[in-house]
Amino acid sequence: MRKIAIAIDGSKCAAKAVDYVGRMFSGMDDLRITLLHVLPYLATSLWDDGHILSRQEREARRKVVEVWAKNQETKADPLFGTAREILTKRGIRPEQIGTKTISDSTDIAGSILEEVRDGAYQTLVVGRCGLTAAKRVLMGSVTSRIISHGAGTAICVVE
Repeated sequence: MRKIAIAIDGSKCAAKAVDYVGRMFSGMDDLRITLLHVLPYLATSLWDDGHILSRQEREARRKVVEVWAKNQETKADPLFGTAREILTKRGIRPEQIGTKTISDSTDIAGSILEEVRDGAYQTLVVGRCGLTAAKRVLMGSVTSRIISHGAGTAICVVE
C-alpha cells in the first residue's frame, strides 16, 4: 500500500497540491491519501495564568479548552471537505482518502514531518506560495522549514 500525506491549510497553494495528487495518482488501487491539517496552538487566553489552580478552576479551564479544541476541529471540516471534493473529481475513490488533525503544535513543520515519519508515508506533498526573498529571510514559511528539516523524507512541493 502506497501512502501519501498532503499538508493542507485552506490556502490556494494547498488546493494546488491536492489537485496535483489527484491528477498524478488517479486510478492507483494501492493508494492511501491522508489529508493532514495542523490545528492552531492553544490560544494564549486559555493558558494557565501562572497561579496554582484549585480543582474547580482546573475543571472549568479543562472544559473551556475542550470547547476551544472542538471548535478548531470543526473549522477544519470544510478544509477536508474541499480537498476530498478535489480528489474525488480527479478520480480518487473516497475510501482511499483519510484525514488527520494534529493539535497542540508550536512547530507546524516539525509536527507534519513527525507525523509523516511516524505514519510511514512514502511521500509528503505540500503547496508553496511564492514569498519574496526578503519575506523568506525574515519569516520563512512552513514549506521552507519542511524542506530544510525533511532529510530522509520524499517531499513534493507544488507551486
